[in-house]
Amino acid sequence: MNKPKMATEKGVPSNSRVLMLLGQLERMNGEPMVRDVEMARQITAKILHLIQTQEKTGKEVMSKGSSGMEVILASLENNRDVQTTLNILYILSELLTVGRGRRVGVFVSKGGTGILFQILITASKELPPSEELMLQLHSLLAKVGPKDRKFGVKARLSGALNVAVNLMKQNLQNTKLLLPCLQVLRVYSTNSVNAISLGKNGVVELMFKIVSPYSKKNTSLHKVALDALGALLKSKTNARRAVDGGHVPVLLSVYLDWHRNDTRHRHMLIRKGLLVCLRNITNIKLGRKAFVEADGMRILYNSSTECLPVRTLDPLINTSSIIMRKCFPKNRLPLPTIKSAFLYQLPHVPAVGPVAQLYSQPPGVDDVLDESDDNEETDVDTENDTENEEDEKDRRSANDDIETDLNKLHPKKKPGRPFEELRVYERFFLELSEDFQGYNFECSKSVSTTSSSSSFSSSSTSAQSTRPIIVPTAQSLSPKHAHIPSSREDCNLTKGKHTLPSPSVPTPPAPLTPLELDTIHLTKDQDKKQEAHIPSPDAHATLSSLSRPPSQGQMIEQELAHVLECVCMEEEGVQNAEGGRGVKQEGSPVNATRHIHSPLLLGGIAPRRVGGGGGGGGGSNWGSDCGSEGAEDDGGEGAVLEVPNTALLLPLHDPDLYVEMVKGTHSVPRYAEVAYPDYFGHVAPTFREPLVERVYGVQRSKIFQDIERLIHPNDILDKVVYDLDIPNCPVIEDSGESLKFNSQFESGNLRKAVQVRKYEYDLVLNSDINSNHYHQWFYFEVSGMRVGATYRFNIINCEKSNSQFNYGMQVLMYSVQEAISGRPRWVRTGTDICYYKNHFARSSIAAGGQKGKSYYTMTFSTSFSHKDDVCYFAYHYPYTYSTLKMHLSKLEALRTPQIYLRQDILCETLGGNSCPLLTITAMPESNSNDHICQFRNRPLIFLSARVHPGETNASWVMKGTLEFLMGTSALAASLREAYIFKIVPMLNPDGVVNGNHRCSLSGEDLNRQWQYPNAELHPTIYHTKSLLQYLAHIQRAPLVFCDYHGHSRKKNVFMYGCSVKETVWQSSISATSSDLQEDLGYRALPKILSQIAPVFSMASCSFVVERSKESTARVVVWREIGVQRSYTMESTLCGCDQGKYKGLQIGTRELEEMGAQFCVALLRLKRLTGLRNHQHLLDLESDIIGTQSKVVSSSPTTYVMEEDEPSFLEAIDYSAESNDEDGEPENEHTGEVHEIPDHLDQLSDSETNHRD
Repeated sequence: MNKPKMATEKGVPSNSRVLMLLGQLERMNGEPMVRDVEMARQITAKILHLIQTQEKTGKEVMSKGSSGMEVILASLENNRDVQTTLNILYILSELLTVGRGRRVGVFVSKGGTGILFQILITASKELPPSEELMLQLHSLLAKVGPKDRKFGVKARLSGALNVAVNLMKQNLQNTKLLLPCLQVLRVYSTNSVNAISLGKNGVVELMFKIVSPYSKKNTSLHKVALDALGALLKSKTNARRAVDGGHVPVLLSVYLDWHRNDTRHRHMLIRKGLLVCLRNITNIKLGRKAFVEADGMRILYNSSTECLPVRTLDPLINTSSIIMRKCFPKNRLPLPTIKSAFLYQLPHVPAVGPVAQLYSQPPGVDDVLDESDDNEETDVDTENDTENEEDEKDRRSANDDIETDLNKLHPKKKPGRPFEELRVYERFFLELSEDFQGYNFECSKSVSTTSSSSSFSSSSTSAQSTRPIIVPTAQSLSPKHAHIPSSREDCNLTKGKHTLPSPSVPTPPAPLTPLELDTIHLTKDQDKKQEAHIPSPDAHATLSSLSRPPSQGQMIEQELAHVLECVCMEEEGVQNAEGGRGVKQEGSPVNATRHIHSPLLLGGIAPRRVGGGGGGGGGSNWGSDCGSEGAEDDGGEGAVLEVPNTALLLPLHDPDLYVEMVKGTHSVPRYAEVAYPDYFGHVAPTFREPLVERVYGVQRSKIFQDIERLIHPNDILDKVVYDLDIPNCPVIEDSGESLKFNSQFESGNLRKAVQVRKYEYDLVLNSDINSNHYHQWFYFEVSGMRVGATYRFNIINCEKSNSQFNYGMQVLMYSVQEAISGRPRWVRTGTDICYYKNHFARSSIAAGGQKGKSYYTMTFSTSFSHKDDVCYFAYHYPYTYSTLKMHLSKLEALRTPQIYLRQDILCETLGGNSCPLLTITAMPESNSNDHICQFRNRPLIFLSARVHPGETNASWVMKGTLEFLMGTSALAASLREAYIFKIVPMLNPDGVVNGNHRCSLSGEDLNRQWQYPNAELHPTIYHTKSLLQYLAHIQRAPLVFCDYHGHSRKKNVFMYGCSVKETVWQSSISATSSDLQEDLGYRALPKILSQIAPVFSMASCSFVVERSKESTARVVVWREIGVQRSYTMESTLCGCDQGKYKGLQIGTRELEEMGAQFCVALLRLKRLTGLRNHQHLLDLESDIIGTQSKVVSSSPTTYVMEEDEPSFLEAIDYSAESNDEDGEPENEHTGEVHEIPDHLDQLSDSETNHRD
């Protein structure tokens, strides 16, 4: 063999001494080494001495290009002398200790691991084996093992496992030799096959012999032994072996000894090792049972509680928490059935699917405690939520959900239904054939076309319902007959510019100067959030008010404060159930209060009142048929309930009109009550509501309080105070020590309330009707509270694996006392908010067949400021179906002769509610052919919202859109002249009315029915799709289709669209350039929105088409109707992490603003589509390429953009099934300035004026 080139690197001398010695060693390889043993010993000893004394020597041997390692390994393999072998092992040990990562990698790549195993086997055959040799071999193997991926397999095949086991058994008292053996065993055990093999050889029992006697001697040995044992116990077989051997109590006992004696916390790693062993044992059912029987819950609870003050012990507390939560006995939800408390029999049941399965189940089997032995491993404490809106998919499936069939990716207009069938929808498009020949354009009277084809006022339907409609009041707020102003006497306000009343509208006495939403600023570069102008109550519409510039937004705060001051009242004193007489505030500058009859009845039926007796302020449980009756009001003459005339603050709100609308609303439970917030209305607060910063350790403390229930069961009241499953008497009477709950009103959702401790309540939400899950939306009333006490509420049957409640979102609360004091509004509230997995088992029947799943708890604490208050809590700002009907009625009253508005009833829902369809555009200038032709040929925009009832934010965005479209600004007029709007503002009225979160009465997600909707089960989807099919048939497909949604797991507002190119880029399919040709115009609208809307985030948008979404509105309208700009617009339920509203929770003002800005974006889109090269204009191609870097390869669904949330510092205990940066609110004067391309500035003067 030629002499190797020992030093080829620059700077290493070729005559280096170590290289010369290595050269000699290489020449000796083979026969000479066996013959001249003494020489081999001397050379290796000299090399070792050089390496030990000169640092550069090791670098020379390991330098790139040097063959030093090969020479050393060859000598090791060919040598038969123990001393030479030891010298070489010492050399290797020295070399691999420094710069360990790269050098060990070189060693493994040269086959070093195999040579070590070979020598180990050979040496083990000698009796007795050399102790020093075994020590060095195992020490070296422990170093290289973690870097060799095939280490476990090599060890098993070579027989090295048994060598280590036998050596340990013979040397249990020999610490020096035992330590490296344990270190190697720790690496061996990471291979699951090895772990089982070692278990069979009695290694588990051997490990317990080493770790079980508590001793502070040889702590490093204990630490390594526990690591090895922990790795072995990951195998279920070994875990069972440990349980059968009675080792669980031993581990607990040793842990307790260490906990008591390690007072200075120097041996935290040993304590953690013991807990890891317990955690792995409790992954099996037998282990959990043994743990509970050994009083493990109490031991870990007490030890953890003692560790809490020491922050460095958090790893122990977190691991203890994981173990206790796993071993907490799984309970069923405290419900007779997990199906909805409300029964609605479908006209026919689908043949397949979850609803069919629900109907086919025999009674009593719907909630099965089917605990799986594959307990969820919760050590991987991640905050990384998959952001999948509905389908929980395996994160490893990467992009499996992305559509890869190119045929499906190319939109092809399907004929769908024959045109003869679709002709009936012509009546919804009268504007396309209207000639206006009978209309006098000079006349100022209302246009005949604006009369609804079917009115939404409830006068026509009130005869159908004889139910009493009740506006509930607390007993301390008893009613008094008083004059109720008619709606004609109420001052109708419109948000927007000050305008004189139209000549066609009779001028009301002392009209208030109206405002419109149009005056809101629509660019991101403004400095302050502008509210709508609120006129002072005594203002008159004058010519001078017309000239008032919209830039006087700085007076908003004072104006609103002035109005609230006028409306403000002193809080009324405590009055008993018989009803004292409330004293109206004298000297109020304006008589701005309304005296209402309460309860308001239909048909003169006086309902009985629940909860009559004295103090504590009763709830609003009117109309119930049970409980002790309170004293009736004599002749209705009770106290005065004075509420603000919200018409001063809310132009589209009228309490009397709302009650009328409720009378025509049909619910499955036949609700007879009206919730205060819906009756009074909501005025968006003028103050900011920042995202709340999570308190460190809050989740842990909540979990420990839950564990206390098991350890101290006598402290738990477990008292049911509200239960919808007792239909005649949901409110359970008591001595006044408990809160009173109610959810029996439109959109309400609370099924059961259980008092756990004096100030703590478990709340259970109702499933969607005809389903056994979808628990997220809640809306309920609370009364009978004590001022100053902090109450904890736990919603215990949430289903999603993560929530924005972990990232700064709060619940909403509405106080009636605040409302009657002039502040009718929902406010964000709650402290100690967190969302975590609980001990209530989720039946596999409700979890898609998956066993061992759990529900999640959303917990928050709050206190109440007013005695005898009635408060409401909601998941998001409620927006009921009756509210929509009221708003539409008020919008119609705002119509001017220049606006073409038509309300139709698209269809009737399963529950008997009407689904409204709106048509809005501008009237033609005259009935000349040119003007009529322009009128008919305007492009169509099709908008829809609220297909998911729990996404109430979609309705607030839609409200902003509708108000803008009906506004009197030049922008609104231009928009109406540019387009015909077809709008279905609420696709799922039944779900909204009945408090569902996701489904309609059919028990199905309507946004998964667009491919094959059933006319009987999904009427709103069937007929909305038919409208679009009709338009496609007559070659008038919409320019834009947008479905408004809410998103529960991401921040900001963003869009999902459809793109062939971007879908292909996200998947592995190969496609030709012709396959990828598409107009990039689908990006124009979101791009414009990102430039003008502060809440909109282009980075969160995605244009990928997925298989799981193929039956959603967005994909079906794109694929079948051929609408390139088909979108879902998602609005956050939480808040923003970018732009002007960064660090703030979102409110109705921002949502309505977003709806208005969507309109402005459409106007800009109109201008852009008229320009030839809008691809260059928006630089869309570079936009797409720019987003590629943000793609998350493992995301399984639409949400392929990177996650919003980094993980918390606090480990949050989520299971492996789980899939914040709390930005400070921006300084008011540091608004984002977006540079807008020159072409975007080619706007009309009116639009430019409204941009800033």
